[in-house]
Formats: sequence, structure tokens, C-alpha cells
Amino acid sequence: MASIDLDKVLDKAWAEKSLPEILAEPVSALKGVSDRDGELLDEAFGVKTVSDLARLKYARWAQALAALDTSAP
Repeated sequence: MASIDLDKVLDKAWAEKSLPEILAEPVSALKGVSDRDGELLDEAFGVKTVSDLARLKYARWAQALAALDTSAP
């Protein structure tokens, strides 16, 4: 089973929410993502929520490419 330390990836205001609530929140709920970053993601890719970002095909493609990279330490 996968797990993640929510305190490391979410702003404090969102850390006590359930997973379905977090996925429905704006991307600015993620630590280090500003409201302006969220606006730009929406303008560029139509990403409004954490769930939208997780399903963004370009992010998935980049993750797949990085996973194939055998030169990374």
C-alpha cells in the first residue's frame, strides 16, 4: 500500500482533510504551489484541482520518461 507524509506535500490548512477533499482542492493546496501558479496551470492546461494535475497527461509522460532514465543516480 502506498503512503505519503501529507505534512510534506500539503499546506497546513489542508493537512487534516480527507483524500477525496484534497483531490478536489485547488493545486495551491500543494506545498510550494502559489495561487498564481494555479492560475497559470489553469490557463495553460485547464488544471484547477489537485486531481486535475495528477491526471495531466504531460506530467504523466514526464514521470514515465524519468522512470526510464537509467543514468539518474
